[in-house]
Amino acid sequence: METLLHCSITKGVSVIKTTISTLALVSALFAADMAHAAAPANDAKSASTQSPEVEDSAIIMVTAKSTRSSTSIPQSEIQKILPGISPLKAIQTLPGVLYITADPWGYNEQNAQIFIHGFAGNQLGYTMDGLPLGDQSYGNYNGLSPQRAVISENVSRVIVSTGAGDLATPSNSNLGGTVETFSSAPLERFGIQAAQTVGSYNTSRTFVRVDSGKFGPNGANALYLSGARQRARAWDFNGIQGGYQANAKFVHDAKIGKLTLYFDYNDFIQPNEDATSFFKPSAGGMATAVQLYTPYTKPFFYPDFTTYRTSYLSALGNSPVAEGGNYRNYYSDAQRTDYLGYARFETQLSNKINWSTTAYYHHNDGAGVVAGPLGQSITTAQAYLDPNYTSIPSNCRFTSNKNGELPTACTALTAAQGTSAGAALLAATGGSGLITRTTEYRIDRGGLITAFQAELGSHKFELGGWFEHNSTTQWRRWYAVDVANPSKSTPYIRPLSVAAPLFTQYQGEASINQLQLHVQDTWQATDRLLVQAGFKTSAQWADGRFPVQPKLGSLSGLTGGLPQGKINTQRWFLPAVGATYDVNSNEQVYFNVQKNLRQYQAYLAGGGGPWFTGSQAAFNAFATDGQPESSWTYEGGVRTKRTFGNDVSLQAQVNYYHVDFSNRLLAISTNPGGIAGGAITGGTSILVNVGDVKTDGVDAAFTLRFGRTFSLYNALSYNLSKYQSDYTSTASGIGAATGTCIGGFLVTGGVVPTCGKQLPGTPKWMNKTVATLNVGPLEAQLIGDYVGSRFATFSNDASVKSNFLTSFRIAAKVPENVLPLYKAEIALNVTNLTDKQGKSTISIGSATNSYSAYPVAPRQWFLTLSAAY
Repeated sequence: METLLHCSITKGVSVIKTTISTLALVSALFAADMAHAAAPANDAKSASTQSPEVEDSAIIMVTAKSTRSSTSIPQSEIQKILPGISPLKAIQTLPGVLYITADPWGYNEQNAQIFIHGFAGNQLGYTMDGLPLGDQSYGNYNGLSPQRAVISENVSRVIVSTGAGDLATPSNSNLGGTVETFSSAPLERFGIQAAQTVGSYNTSRTFVRVDSGKFGPNGANALYLSGARQRARAWDFNGIQGGYQANAKFVHDAKIGKLTLYFDYNDFIQPNEDATSFFKPSAGGMATAVQLYTPYTKPFFYPDFTTYRTSYLSALGNSPVAEGGNYRNYYSDAQRTDYLGYARFETQLSNKINWSTTAYYHHNDGAGVVAGPLGQSITTAQAYLDPNYTSIPSNCRFTSNKNGELPTACTALTAAQGTSAGAALLAATGGSGLITRTTEYRIDRGGLITAFQAELGSHKFELGGWFEHNSTTQWRRWYAVDVANPSKSTPYIRPLSVAAPLFTQYQGEASINQLQLHVQDTWQATDRLLVQAGFKTSAQWADGRFPVQPKLGSLSGLTGGLPQGKINTQRWFLPAVGATYDVNSNEQVYFNVQKNLRQYQAYLAGGGGPWFTGSQAAFNAFATDGQPESSWTYEGGVRTKRTFGNDVSLQAQVNYYHVDFSNRLLAISTNPGGIAGGAITGGTSILVNVGDVKTDGVDAAFTLRFGRTFSLYNALSYNLSKYQSDYTSTASGIGAATGTCIGGFLVTGGVVPTCGKQLPGTPKWMNKTVATLNVGPLEAQLIGDYVGSRFATFSNDASVKSNFLTSFRIAAKVPENVLPLYKAEIALNVTNLTDKQGKSTISIGSATNSYSAYPVAPRQWFLTLSAAY
């Protein structure tokens, strides 16, 4: 790790960031000399003049002045972890951050999971160049992931605020902090950068960028164009993850002001790894043979169509009974196409007043696709495709994975009639024994962000706002799989592009308006004391409708139709106050207190928000009396920076935080199990307010550096997040917190014993270690990531063991003046160096007994050749 920088981070690319210097934890593995390190971390002009050859003097994490605890990782260190890595995956080494996926780049969004200080991914805020990226839910309705917004190699840095984000952050979900990604600026002179990565499982990643350098009158203009293509086979099945991405950025910097134009195009396909479901019996209970069938991986069968339908499935499309919910699909995938652009103008109205405004637009269309056994989807398919469905007694309708088999309670039909009905459904779905389910997405959102900043003596004032209109639609559609034409059913084709759907089960449309205002004053009270105070507002007007409602019986937990209507939530005063005090030239103390709010999710194709509860009455209860999740975050700490003889330095920080989390919402699936914890036929959710959660935690980190030769960074994190009440699983509407604390693990009288239990998914202990050694043109880096055990149910009766994963990098640079290039380097990265097995992402949806988990990816190697001219 590197020097703790006492530097100003003026977030020039963010339109609503404060003008004060930002204070955070700084650590670096391998870094610049002091003169270089003292430069502002996000000085746009400085960044634009840098050539690629200065990579060897970059830092891994930067600490600067702020009342909040923030950490930053720059471009060079991001690419050292793995070239082309997701910005979110890159922050996994930062204190208090858990980010895990089942692929080495962190690209696969189905199995991505992030926790920061006990808050889940959709309770955090995310931005790119100050633009809101939504809440990062897998079925996203209001944004896109950072890796889809900017090519990894074009990321200049990522800043993580682990306690509470800046008041100006445009987000309606940042209860527990923010992750801010920034794109790099165009270089001031002409240049070409290129990198090629090859490696395990036929990996190939190509990146090319061309910078124009300054051009036009007075050299006021600069731009770059870049593109990336990635292709990699999944490690345990024949699915190719990959796609294409393009970025363009133009900057016109003149006396009147600075204009920035940015464009991103991303198109990807991600064949998915299904999670394995696990069952742990209650005390004294026994697990059945089916429940004990828990394969380490669940690879899909594609492209072996014939074997899947003739040897794996039964004649009527049922999967093997012995595999239960851990059956294998033919394939599943996620396909996304995004267009994102913004125009930003920054001007100095006077020598004391600055104004910045950004207009942006984002369009997304995508599909999540699963092709699998007809029998697993028969409860939905029969409701639409059996012409006698409404007249069949309910106890004679087919149940899951029993197409053609009548329930034992059925006396109105004969077995032969059941077999005949099953054969008819088989024929209606293409005769293959398969059926394809999709969730198809559309997002169209645009917004405006503006901020005024003024200096008046020792005060710096900021006034700003953010408005966004979002129109979003989700369709749940089902398609036949034609036995005579399997080439039209692959992970790389959107079903709607080649065939009409058999039926649309439901369609949800939402119109969402967001308004956020903020006011902030930063007062330099004395040379040593800086005080910051302000507040923000958060308002959402959301209207959700279902032009297509599901048929009765096709969606579990539904009484009547899916709920429709408006929920308007306004909170006009969310305050924040903090301060920093320089004890001396080496030590500094700080604190921050802040209130935040998470607006209701207006996603209309799954649980998580009021629009997918099972009844209109439950929705109305939230609309009239519900309270969105909110939190008070208290954090404080001390930082130190010491230099000793022989160019030895030590930097350290200890940060304590406490969170009072109110109105915690749980979306409890009415149809658990199957894919990633939810059966393929889907179901509504019981959305319940389970009361309060209290969190206490400590992050402690140090960096020990021996000149430019060796550095060692270590961060230890402890988090204790506990529910304050039990809840009742039979609740309807809002109320679910019982105020009791019955203890134990058994659900008693419908009461789930969550009181005093740790939030599932988030470990109590984490430890991150990074060591870097430089010898001449060679650099070696070793990263260790320890994640403690994690509970996997709300009652804490099941858990996932701790794991410790390591990765390694060795790189060699061609000496200067040997080639006519600014930079030429070859690097070898090895992930999961010791080839550990275990559970990575866990899917949590049950009060007791069961959960789903993804496997840890095996050891993989990647060789990258990069050059810059």
